[in-house]
Amino acid sequence: MLETAFQTTSMKYPLQSAEVQAHADQRIRLHLLVVEADSAVRSACSEIAASLGYAVQSTGSYTEARSLLRGRAVDILLLNLPPIGEQGLELITEVKVLCPTLAVLVMTVSGSINVAVEAMRCGAADYLNKPFDADELSAMLERAAAHLSIDEDSRRLRERLRLSQGLGSMIGRSAEMEKLYRILSKVAQSTHPVLVLGESGSGKELVARTIHASGPNAQKPFLPVDCGSLVPTLIESELFGYVKGAFTGANKSKDGLFVSAEGGTVFLDEIGELTLDLQAKLLRALQEKEVRPVGATHRVPIKARVVAATNRDLASMVDHGTFRKDLFYRLNVVNLRLPPLRDRREDIPLLTAHFLERQSRGRLRKFTLSDEALRTMMRHDWPGNIRELENCIEHACALSSGPVLELGDLPTGLQQQGLDAHRASIVVPPPLGDHTGDVQPLAEMERQAILSAIRILDGDKLLAAQLLGIGKTTLYRKLKEYGINDPMRDG
Repeated sequence: MLETAFQTTSMKYPLQSAEVQAHADQRIRLHLLVVEADSAVRSACSEIAASLGYAVQSTGSYTEARSLLRGRAVDILLLNLPPIGEQGLELITEVKVLCPTLAVLVMTVSGSINVAVEAMRCGAADYLNKPFDADELSAMLERAAAHLSIDEDSRRLRERLRLSQGLGSMIGRSAEMEKLYRILSKVAQSTHPVLVLGESGSGKELVARTIHASGPNAQKPFLPVDCGSLVPTLIESELFGYVKGAFTGANKSKDGLFVSAEGGTVFLDEIGELTLDLQAKLLRALQEKEVRPVGATHRVPIKARVVAATNRDLASMVDHGTFRKDLFYRLNVVNLRLPPLRDRREDIPLLTAHFLERQSRGRLRKFTLSDEALRTMMRHDWPGNIRELENCIEHACALSSGPVLELGDLPTGLQQQGLDAHRASIVVPPPLGDHTGDVQPLAEMERQAILSAIRILDGDKLLAAQLLGIGKTTLYRKLKEYGINDPMRDG
């Protein structure tokens, strides 16, 4: 009988409010699978779900449930768990492995709290104790639908960011980066040498990879070599190859990177570290389009494009005689200068969101930044550039005890900056009788934080809400309270 699950035996379910009905009408129709051995309870649950707009299937068997889950798309699983619920717990575990985004809701007999706790540990999103009424079941189903909608919005946002946050794998929408993209997109279509200049950690190799991936030879190899990490003899054999017997250990001939690239790109990182002797050999290879392998008497033609990068001032090195002038001009046909992160601070939220999303993959939580942590990161000069920012996010995610990264989760140096800024913002109260103190109300500080985030993100309200750690509905409600229609203009 229905009394085993519901507090009333009536088959009449409460009428939906106009708001709930409108939400059900507008929502993409979700598919619900009810698994309940009691046919009367199963039927009642199915009717309630159908009245809310769900496409409902039902079964009284775990075995059949497995078959239905494998064969059809299901968004929500409503599962009855008996007091001894090992089979049901196994099903939940299997389901979450097969489909991590599926929402699992469980029904348990009152007093079986341990079963419900175990179900939550296995991946269930919510539970109800029997007996429950129709309103409670409806509320649980609507919560599940809301969470699925939020998750879907988040996935769409991440995809939109992935497609529009920059060029290729490069991230940034600042004026400096937009200028770089325009030049880079033209350079990618040619085969001229390119010299990429920028501080350590600013993403020079990523620029080189983007040039290669955006060009006509994207399917050809991209072969990087760090000129600063290898001794000169190894660099020469890496670039030009060698023949059998050229040196001890050369048991067979090997092509160098210029030959192996086969029309692709050879990326010479830290080109400023090459010795003058190697610079001369590289210049000859670029001029004559051929290399002589170490120990060989013959030359081999090459087609590889060269992209070089350095954090050093090559022009100054030319003046001091430590870098060949002719090689500098040969490499400097086109040069791209990457701005340091401190000169493109408006890109920090985008980069941060990208690194947070990467850290969230494969975990049971989605990381976000607190307002204070983001403000501190926006003030930091980032001498290590993007590499330092990525390391900072990884450090914070490793130490955080929850999904929201707080100031205390950041590296010590950043924490101190945040504390210093906080102390500097504290207004010392005036002496008694003097009421000229300029203490800013908390509501006004909140207003400024929201508007500032939206402006920094070029009006992207969804991303602003994500980085501020608030829901998009909350953000829109706040803007309405402020009487602001266009945060980029008003306020």
